[in-house]
Amino acid sequence: MSTYTQIFANREFRNLWIGSALGNASSTMTSLTLAIVVDATTGSALLAAMIMFGPSLAQVLGVSTLMSAADTARPRQILTLLAAGSAVAVGIQAALDLSPGLRLVLSLTLAYGLSIGAGVRYGLLGEVVHDGQFILGRSAMNLSVGAMQIAGFGIAGILLQAVSPSTVLWIATGFATLAVPVVRFGLQDRPPRRVARTGLAETWRGNRVLLSQKRTRPLLLALTLPNGLIVGCEALFVPYAGPRAGWLLAAGAAGMMSGDLIVGRFLSRNGRRVAGRWLRFVLAVPFLGFAFHLPIAVLCVLVAVGSFGYSASLAQQEVLVDLTPAQLRGQVLGLESALRMTTFGVAAILAGALADLTSTAPTMTAFAAASLLVSAILTRPLSRVMRPAGWIGSPHGSGPAAASLETVRATGDPGGRRPAGERG
Repeated sequence: MSTYTQIFANREFRNLWIGSALGNASSTMTSLTLAIVVDATTGSALLAAMIMFGPSLAQVLGVSTLMSAADTARPRQILTLLAAGSAVAVGIQAALDLSPGLRLVLSLTLAYGLSIGAGVRYGLLGEVVHDGQFILGRSAMNLSVGAMQIAGFGIAGILLQAVSPSTVLWIATGFATLAVPVVRFGLQDRPPRRVARTGLAETWRGNRVLLSQKRTRPLLLALTLPNGLIVGCEALFVPYAGPRAGWLLAAGAAGMMSGDLIVGRFLSRNGRRVAGRWLRFVLAVPFLGFAFHLPIAVLCVLVAVGSFGYSASLAQQEVLVDLTPAQLRGQVLGLESALRMTTFGVAAILAGALADLTSTAPTMTAFAAASLLVSAILTRPLSRVMRPAGWIGSPHGSGPAAASLETVRATGDPGGRRPAGERG
């Protein structure tokens, strides 16, 4: 079994990880700062949720129009452009005293461009590390997200009590700027994974193939709906706790990071699949605690425990990759990420709107209960997909990971076959 020490010995992986970490630190500090500014200015839970999670909605436009670039463009070039664009956009937020509406528009514009970033990054990850190291590499990348969210939310929450929001946004701009040379000079200039014209037609062609597969649809639903409903709870942390929301967000990031570390590093492939069955429920149950008026310290513990359940996604993403043709791997990971982020945005806005009509605590409780219900409904479809790892096959053989785009288009099933006994 590979270790984190082994994959971090890979210089290109280190730079991919550092570039991602810097970008996440910048976006985390920016989102919390803007949410607190808008909440203080307007007093609206809906607007605070929209400025923090609404930009995720731009992901659906990106996945519809740009996502083919995840496999048809040069990865280093795309990641460098995205890092530079992020630095410019956050710098504008820091330099100008914009209205809440203009801040939201700028955030949406940036999110539209960044929508292809996950697909490019995770598609590149499959080339940077060895085949057997992909899930560990994905876990390490997720750890960077968790670590930077802890640092970003925690530091931003502390700084906002001592300095102006614009100062915090300038610090976030600095993190985004540092990512540009790391990506540009730290990654190899690799060719595209497949030869096709980047654009709307090619994006939709790949998306149709990916969404037409019956075996991947339950995975995509499981990766988006239960998680998205819990993000609806998280979107109300600022209206619920005010400046103390940074502690709740940091606790959530700590729980998520712990889950990625333990599940990604110490469990086998089959172990991850078995654990994933229960972690989907662990994700939602602790958030029911917001139905009671508990101390903030207790709520932080509950949020950390619940966020550990996000690690169920590791096993689901692993199976999704196995079921995808190699030449569409970047696009399917980008599609999954974009659908997930879009669901996050929709859930956050719905939660904010409901909280404005009622109050934050009952809304958070309702969304946690809905997440539990969705996970229960998906149990049977997922049990048919999350079979023992030995069935799926290895990317070195004739399994789904080695299937061609033409085979999938012709049969609707990776590898041109279905497991014995499965109907449909």
